Amino acid sequence: MEVSLPISAVNPATSRPAVAPPLLGANAPSVALPLMFTLTGLLALCAGIAWLVVQPSILAAYHYNQNVIAATHLFVLGWICSVVMGAMYQLVPVALETKLYSEKLARWHFVFHVIGFIGMVWMFRVWNMEHVGHFGSVLAVGVGLFVYNIARTLWLVPKWNLTATSVSAALAWISLTVIMGLSIAAAKSSSEYEFGSERSPTGTVAALLHGVKLGTAFLRPSGGISTMHAHAHLGGVGFFTMLIVGVSYKLIPMFTLSEVQSRRRAVGSVVLLNGGLAGSFVTILRHSPLKPVFALIVVAALAVYGWELKAILRARKRRALDWGIKYYLTAIGLLLPLSVLAVVLSWPGLPRNTLTGQLENLYGFLGLIGVVTFAIMGMLYKIIPFLVWFGRYSRQIGRANVPALADLYSARLQALGYWTWLAGLAVTGVAIVLSYETGIRIGCSFLALGVATLGLNVAKMLSHYFKPSPFPLPISTSPKTA
Repeated sequence: MEVSLPISAVNPATSRPAVAPPLLGANAPSVALPLMFTLTGLLALCAGIAWLVVQPSILAAYHYNQNVIAATHLFVLGWICSVVMGAMYQLVPVALETKLYSEKLARWHFVFHVIGFIGMVWMFRVWNMEHVGHFGSVLAVGVGLFVYNIARTLWLVPKWNLTATSVSAALAWISLTVIMGLSIAAAKSSSEYEFGSERSPTGTVAALLHGVKLGTAFLRPSGGISTMHAHAHLGGVGFFTMLIVGVSYKLIPMFTLSEVQSRRRAVGSVVLLNGGLAGSFVTILRHSPLKPVFALIVVAALAVYGWELKAILRARKRRALDWGIKYYLTAIGLLLPLSVLAVVLSWPGLPRNTLTGQLENLYGFLGLIGVVTFAIMGMLYKIIPFLVWFGRYSRQIGRANVPALADLYSARLQALGYWTWLAGLAVTGVAIVLSYETGIRIGCSFLALGVATLGLNVAKMLSHYFKPSPFPLPISTSPKTA
């Protein structure tokens, strides 16, 4: 149902109009669908940050060990993928003016996704690669449902645009990421077993091993570190960064009352990002000396994106930037130090020592917890209030005074969360380079406080969802006119 609000629909306490959410309307799926993905992701984020506080050695030691891999998959699959996929079910139909192909498939995806990522994290923690393959296969089924659902939704798009192109590219990259992840698990499982022996794998793992035989043959010569890094870049740059860039060309103008200023720059950023990622994947995997070239292409893509984003913001009609947009723009700003690190770490002659290993840890931490997580937190402050408002107050328009969107959360908690998150990133980042566990624990404690502020605000928003509180309209006492 599309909602149109009368001028009189205001909050009496603030006299601010309850503006109709631009992310909701006739094409929006059920509000519960993105919310259940989002809440699952928030629980995974809380668990991940708590794990880092309790066990700071995860970030103080070299990243090729079971604890680091388990924690990374908790953040990537449990937190980031959960929220991003849930948001895509909401944003893609509305932004592209079509309907989600199937909410039923999306709910089945949720079931497979939760079982898959929880099982994978646990099995990585105990380093049982056979069961990593089992749960990875479950997760892959969920990803397959997600890709199919969004692809069929894109097929119904009445007018193709840059956002649709970016989403399509992201679907291709996450598909490749999952295939490569299963191939890595199969390669490691096959190295632990000998077919025909008493310990020969059976069932799903045996099928998986045979099904990705060509993939494992391609990956084995590359070595464990290279395949892991290539796999990480497929997901981190191909899926997450591609969506951040492509979808923001729709959302940032929407939230700031602006528009894309140069289609040529916007298209160029997406083309360069895809080309740079494809080259980076191959050169990382094969230890090619051309790694810096493709790293620079990715950096160029992000620079063009930043150029266009700056132009969009300069042309905006809504001059004040709320905290949600500030979170997002700060995350984009963190791409600068991340890009510098990427170019340095891609250099072929870089020595393999303790400092290099810790810089790689910093690179992963800054990418996942700095850029992607900070951007998601900012967008959640835009999306969740819309979802809650639409789910509980849209039908009250004309019958009651409903809260404004800004009344659903606390701006003070937003500000506190912003500064504590930045402090946590800074302290943890320095401590990672120094391999200083106490410093990492302190920094991650700041991050935990930032998560707590987000959690309190989400609880405040959800309180309106479960117990809405509109105010009755005042009874008019003005005399009737003939």
